[in-house]
Amino acid sequence: MGSFLEDEIKSTLISRNVTVMGRRTSIRLEPDMWKALKEIASREQCTIHDICTLVKMRKKETTSLTAAIRVFMMLYFRAATTEEGHRRASHGSFSVMAKRARLTEEDAAYFSCIKPMPSNNDVSQILRRGNAMGGMRQVNSLSA
Repeated sequence: MGSFLEDEIKSTLISRNVTVMGRRTSIRLEPDMWKALKEIASREQCTIHDICTLVKMRKKETTSLTAAIRVFMMLYFRAATTEEGHRRASHGSFSVMAKRARLTEEDAAYFSCIKPMPSNNDVSQILRRGNAMGGMRQVNSLSA
């Protein structure tokens, strides 16, 4: 599964029926959110229905179930992050992230935190340095 900056961003919502607290309901999420929810269920050895029920039981009454599910997934994966994982993913340089997102020099002018855009060669050197430091996997086609 590639990062959202490497893949084309899919904005089409997919509706699926889930059983929450014994009642069938429909939830609309982005394809990558459904994949993440399935991954969490697999890791936790439960069903998507179990996770949605848990979220429903814990959410604020004024929060929609879909929004609560998105927040739950963000918090779930956030809890699993480590500094080493961030280093391996080359986090910590918005300029590199902007390059992966294929921003142009013109686009970069909108961001106060972007230093001059690194060249493809600069990004490759940064990634190689990350490999030497922590075995980071190579990111395919940064400039494609």
